[in-house]
Formats: sequence, structure tokens, C-alpha cells
Amino acid sequence: ISTQLVEAGVDLDFPVVSAIARDGRSVSGIGMPGAADDLTALFEAIVKTIPAPTGDADAPLQAIVNNLDASEYLGRLAIGRVQNGTLRSSEQIALLQAQPAPGVPGGIIKRKPGTLYSVDGLKRVETEEIVAGDLFVVAGFPEVEIGDTLGSPLDPRPLERLTVDEPVLRMTFGVNTSPMAGKAKESKYLTSRHLRDRLNREILGNVSIRLANTESPDILEVAGRGELQLAVLIETMRREGYELQVSRPEVITKEIDGKKHEPYEEVIVDTPDEYVGAVTQALAPRKGLMTDMRPGDNGRTIIRFECPSRGLLGLRSELLTQTRGTALINQRHEGYVPWVGDLPHRLGGAMVADRMGPSTEYAMDNLQSRGQYFIDPGETVYEGMVIGENARNEEMLVNICREKKLTNIRTHSHDEIVKLPPKRDMTLETSIEWIGPDELVEVTPTAIRVRKKSLKEEDRRRESRK
Repeated sequence: ISTQLVEAGVDLDFPVVSAIARDGRSVSGIGMPGAADDLTALFEAIVKTIPAPTGDADAPLQAIVNNLDASEYLGRLAIGRVQNGTLRSSEQIALLQAQPAPGVPGGIIKRKPGTLYSVDGLKRVETEEIVAGDLFVVAGFPEVEIGDTLGSPLDPRPLERLTVDEPVLRMTFGVNTSPMAGKAKESKYLTSRHLRDRLNREILGNVSIRLANTESPDILEVAGRGELQLAVLIETMRREGYELQVSRPEVITKEIDGKKHEPYEEVIVDTPDEYVGAVTQALAPRKGLMTDMRPGDNGRTIIRFECPSRGLLGLRSELLTQTRGTALINQRHEGYVPWVGDLPHRLGGAMVADRMGPSTEYAMDNLQSRGQYFIDPGETVYEGMVIGENARNEEMLVNICREKKLTNIRTHSHDEIVKLPPKRDMTLETSIEWIGPDELVEVTPTAIRVRKKSLKEEDRRRESRK
């Protein structure tokens, strides 16, 4: 990468060190370390390039919180660097907040730290004091946020505050209410208490996740930085044994100058040259605006474009399919733009099962011309479960459990082998992108299913009339 930047005429303001970490060898510049080399070149570059701390250990305490972590026993942990003064575990310190908590005058919380750690390599070591220039990990302040300052109670001096990008997408996490809830052996946590406790533990160390209550005590609203982050959280929870049902993500809008605005992002796609047309065709209906296209590595092209966050839902999986897994995608929040209008969604409606039972080849054979299936023959379905996508843009209620009637007639046409096309593999990401406002994704440790919010047909009709 450095060689390409030099050839492109980019001025590099940092030293380049080539190293083989496994063997503990390094050399200055671009090249292969020799057998006699060690890590001297790397350490010398660190000493020459990184400036020494300039803080005054005798000044009033000023420590900035740069990151958060969570401990099962200590709760939220504040991580950062002491800029001035000395942080002691035996003395009272002041937490200077940007947004004062209710009942906290001036946004200053004064108390002794619960536990104080210093950083020694990759380990955390409990200590009594940390001087200016050193890293700290402190417990005992559950109210702390990134950008807060730990200062002296007698002379509080807040440092310039760090800002964290706000969440741009939100979706609901609820208790699994389907007839299949709790039937998997791997399922451990099924109640709303388990769900709420797990999400509260997540926000202790995950600064980009926000929680909010809804009208139902069994449903929580979760906001995050993007579709991928929320999908990772859901996948982590299902692997831990949680069952839940989630809704389609929605963007968090803002009112600016009396007009509705939505978030937009800058996306950079690094793709092979033969797939440039497929990438641009995928972006056009999503209101993506190309801002730059240039050659990358040999045989690859780098495309830069801006797109509303709504248009990026499902884009990652679509591009990986179109480019056969060869595209590299990076996105960054850029701000807000006026609402761009409606964006295209799926073309077909939902094929919904009308009863519970095992799906049969006979029923699926008769209905295969009506759409594409999400299930295999023999899978258990229930009323209100979405088993496929209809070729038409309308909901279709089907009996996928219908069995062939037994008769004494034996002919070639009656006994021919059923041939079904392969089902569409609905992963967590594709399911979240595919569902509509009246549908949910049921997530269990062993299965991912698409279902209607209201399982009974009469309930769905009543809601549609409202």
C-alpha cells in the first residue's frame, strides 16, 4: 500500500517499518527483514516518532475518557489517559459530564474510584495511583460516557470533549411468541427479563448502542450505527442461547429547518473490474450518487459514492452475491440530507402458511410455480409463518402441509418423482432486509424464520382495515 501511495505522489508523514511479528524481526523501509534483524528498527521508530507525555503530574487532575468496557463484577469501566495531575484510588475525584444526570448539580459527580487499574502490556494491573501520561482503567462510575473528564473536586477543569457518532438505525427486539418458541435444546433464555438484562449488559461497554422502552414491556427499541452492527449483536445473542424476534430496521430522522432529514453515508467499494457494472446497477435504484471512480490494485476498481442509510439495507449481501464474494465495502456516516422519498423494496408478496404441521413435497410441488420457497420439504411450519416469496405483489395464504390422497390408482403420472427447485437461503442479514413493516424475523439458536407480526389471518385483516 505504501509503495502505491508513493507512486501516486502522496506524501507520507510517517515512517514505514517492515516486520515479521512471528519471528520478531523488523527493518526500516519496505523490504524483507534478514535473519540477523530483530525488533530494534520498530522500537527506534516508536521512540523517534511518538512524542513523550507533556502533562504536569503536580497540576490539578485532568483525565479524558476515550473508551468504555464492562466487567461482570465491576460494571462499567472508564478507559483513558491522564493528561495532567495524578489519579489516586484513595482520593475523591470528580466526573465532569456533558449532559448532567438528573439530580446532579452542574453535571459533576464526586466519589472515590471503586477500583483503579494501570495498563501493563496487554494486562490490567490494580494500582494505587497513575501519573500524567499513563493509561488508566477505573471502575465505580456507572454514569460515565466517552468524552467525559475525570478532574479534581477542588479545581474541576473539563478537557475538550470527544464526540461519538449517533445511531442512525433502530429496530425492535422482542420476546419470541411463535408456537416454536423454546423447543430447541440450545435455547436457554426466553423471557423479557433475560432479554432486557442482556441488552443492558451490552450498553455498558458498547457506546454506539442505545436502548428505549416501547408500549409493550416485552419489546425494546435498539438503535445502532448500522445494519451490520445490529446483525452482529443478534447473531451473538442467538449463539449465547437467546430467542427473540426482531423487526425491519428503520432510519432515525431529524427535523432540520422545518424539513425532514435522514442520515446518509459515504461508501467505498473495492471490486474487480468485471463487476463495476453490477455495482453501479445495484446503487442506482437505491439513490446512490457516485462521486469518484479510480483504479486500485491490478484488475480492481475503487468506487466512492454517497447513499442514504435506508438504501444501504441489504446492499452488502447483494454486492457480495453479485461480485461472488470479491468486493470490499467500507462505509462512514457523513451527515443528514433531506428525505429522498420512497426506495424500492422487494417485488413479491409473502407466501404465508395457514396451519401448523410438517411441509410436504406434494403441496410444495403444486405451489412451486407461484413463488420461491424459504423452506425444505419436511420442515415444521405454523400459522402465520412466511414460507416463501410470491411471484405477485400480494400476500398469499397457502396450505403447505397438504398430503396426497391415497387411492388404488397406479399410473406413471401419479407416481412421478417430485422435483423442487433449491430454496432461497434466508440468512439473518437477508431476512432483516427482506421483511416488511408487518413482519418479523424469529431468531433462535438453531433456526431463523420469517413470520407475520399477527399470526392469525383474521387479526391481520382487522389491522389492515384500521
